[in-house]
Amino acid sequence: MNPDLTVIWAFIIAFAVFAYVVMDGFDLGIGILFPVFGVGAERDTAMNSIAPVWDGNETWLVLGGGGLMAAFPLAYAIILPALYPPIVAMLLALVFRGVAFEFRWRDPGHRAIWDLAFTGGSLMAAFAQGITLGAILQGIAVADRQYAGGWLDWLTPFTLLTGAGTVIAYALLGATWLIWRTEGSLQDHAWRLAWRLGPATLAAIVAVSLATPFLESSYWQRWFTMPNVLFSAQVPLLVAIACILFFRALKLRHEIAPFLLTLFIFLLCFAGLGISMFPYVVPGAVTIWDAAAPERSQAFMLVGAGIMVPIILAYTGFSYWVFRGKVGHEGYH
Repeated sequence: MNPDLTVIWAFIIAFAVFAYVVMDGFDLGIGILFPVFGVGAERDTAMNSIAPVWDGNETWLVLGGGGLMAAFPLAYAIILPALYPPIVAMLLALVFRGVAFEFRWRDPGHRAIWDLAFTGGSLMAAFAQGITLGAILQGIAVADRQYAGGWLDWLTPFTLLTGAGTVIAYALLGATWLIWRTEGSLQDHAWRLAWRLGPATLAAIVAVSLATPFLESSYWQRWFTMPNVLFSAQVPLLVAIACILFFRALKLRHEIAPFLLTLFIFLLCFAGLGISMFPYVVPGAVTIWDAAAPERSQAFMLVGAGIMVPIILAYTGFSYWVFRGKVGHEGYH
């Protein structure tokens, strides 16, 4: 096995997952916040801000899941049985949210029901994603190269914490997106929400960060032993700096900076996850090299990824560029 090829695929899948979190996170965040928006213009404007891009954002989820199955089949075969309930819940919630998104415009007589469904689907999808992350981070029971745990091993206080933290963080991302893309009463509402969700997100990051080193001895060693701490300490330091800049941007009522700084904080948290786990794909049990597909398969798939990923980036960037600027409540894209 070529270690470099395996690492390349690990970074491709990590990039796809992070791209999904970034691009679908604010969609889900808007759905989570939907009940606090005023019925009528505020809700319609919030919907219009994501209408042109929301369905394309989930391309990255398909790439991440499909890439894991193709490039790291052993990891896929272990993780999926371990996490069937939250993964199925997430997928059903995304379907439910998509249906609600379309039908609230086409069935205005039952719009209140579809709004509730949109919120419920967004909330469940975000919570399930956070639980999935927490379950992988806390470790999965493996024996003879297969899942050896029970149906509810994923359900622990730590996974509930990561689930709740993900919901709060997505809500903050949605609020900062609306600060950037809207104006008037909805933008003012988003400012107020960001001031509340910012400290809540920071508290969630701190709570998860404090709990994580106690899950595995290797986590503690990577974060708190010399010389590892000289490198790993830069992540919380950068998070602290980013949070200071974030609240300063809110105080100065910058429109784009809060969203970009929130994305930067997400990136730092993702880097922290990498520091804790790499090179394991199933912590303490399976490394990326253990789980990797044959080298020829990885090389063949890399050609396709090298073609398709730039195309996906190009059309995604183009769609965001075409629908740039402020949005209103009139019409539907």
